[in-house]
Amino acid sequence: MANAKADVVAKGFNPGLIVLLVVGGLMLAFLVGNYILYVYAQRTIGPKKKKPISKKKMRKERLKQGVSAPGE
Repeated sequence: MANAKADVVAKGFNPGLIVLLVVGGLMLAFLVGNYILYVYAQRTIGPKKKKPISKKKMRKERLKQGVSAPGE
């Protein structure tokens, strides 16, 4: 009986290898899925639009650069 069990274990896969393959496969599937979703979202939604800058902020920026705002 002991020899029969040893033969089955020797012919079968190493349990550690099976766990490693399963975990590695799940991680790979997760990363590939995330990449696919990211690419899909970028194509569908597109880049974020910038908020419009208020006139007050534009005046401050122009004064910092040394260019006087028109009408001042």
